[in-house]
Amino acid sequence: MDFSTEATLAFLTRHQDWSFWLALVFAAAETTAFLSLAVPSTAILVGVGALVATGAIPFFPIWAGAALGAILGSTFSWWLGWRYGDKILTMWPLKNHPDLVERASGTFKTWGVGAVFLGHFIGPLRPVIFLFAGMMKMGFPVFMAVNTVAALAWAWLIPKLGEVSGLAFGWGWNALGL
Repeated sequence: MDFSTEATLAFLTRHQDWSFWLALVFAAAETTAFLSLAVPSTAILVGVGALVATGAIPFFPIWAGAALGAILGSTFSWWLGWRYGDKILTMWPLKNHPDLVERASGTFKTWGVGAVFLGHFIGPLRPVIFLFAGMMKMGFPVFMAVNTVAALAWAWLIPKLGEVSGLAFGWGWNALGL
């Protein structure tokens, strides 16, 4: 973990009442085009799950905040793609990552609606797949239906991975008598 991840988790340990809002902000950052490249949200959300394993914070506010944040971030990205279309591909940072653009384009053309679902779970696609859904003029009701289901599942899975890892680490630590 880097400093920002450790600092965020330390803050969250001291201020549990902020868990919903922090999960919302980091999940929104993780699913918002461009911003997701700069913020280590997945590491933070997995770390938050480890805090759940220790009993430091409850799971439900983390899940609810992360789900809402993922829906907001990916929907904003969809809107950017819908609004600006191909022009967005000429902007930084996408113009510097043609491989990422090509991968997202291929995934969207192959999987269509399923790409929106997969985009939540495949890190390299996450920064651009929601943009492509908008650029390809995927209808808003269809996008929101798939996006909401995927966001709810993603928001449950990522912190749960941290929680299960934390429980396994604690069990191993205790089993070794350390």
